[in-house]
Parts: sequence; structure tokens; C-alpha cells
Amino acid sequence: MAKLHVKKGDSVVVTAGKDKGKKGKVLQAMPKDGKLVIEGVNIVKKHAKPTKGNPQGGIMEREAAINASNAMPFCTKCGKGVRISKKILGDGKKVRSCVKCEEVFDK
Repeated sequence: MAKLHVKKGDSVVVTAGKDKGKKGKVLQAMPKDGKLVIEGVNIVKKHAKPTKGNPQGGIMEREAAINASNAMPFCTKCGKGVRISKKILGDGKKVRSCVKCEEVFDK
């Protein structure tokens, strides 16, 4: 199983594509496919038939997946997208941190 550099709930910034520069929260991570669904990024229109849950039907707008390589974790301290490093804390816990300012992403 492949690993991703971001997890569900992380804040990320998009580095490539039509939504370059947009920030959002990871709604879904798909490590097998190497894809992410990010809040407010890669909005597509989906034509939906009327159903019990949605009796109106019609054209819906929702987020589609983008390749995980096109997103970087957003560091609040640095104020931009950063690479991450993995660190082992004193208690033996492994955490992800910012390469530049060493702010910890995993709480």
C-alpha cells in the first residue's frame, strides 16, 4: 500500500493545475490511487437523476480528486506550502514536521 505525505484533515496548498495557489482542507485521501479530495478545489459539475434523497435532481457541483503530488502541506508558521520531514520525539512518537521551521503537523 502506497503512502501519502498528507492525511485527511491536513491544510494543503495546490502547487499545479487550474487551481494553483488555492488552500483547502483534505476531505479524503486515497493512498492506493495517489489522489486527494480537497475542499473547494477541482470543482466539477455532476448531472444527477432524481432520487429519494435528492428528489429535484439536476446539476450538482462537487470536489473531484487531484493527484497528491500537486499538493503541499500548508505551514501556518511559514505561511506557505512546505516539504515535510519525519521526526522521532523524546517519547518515541513519530511526527511529521516542517523542514524549515520544524513546526509539528501531527498533534
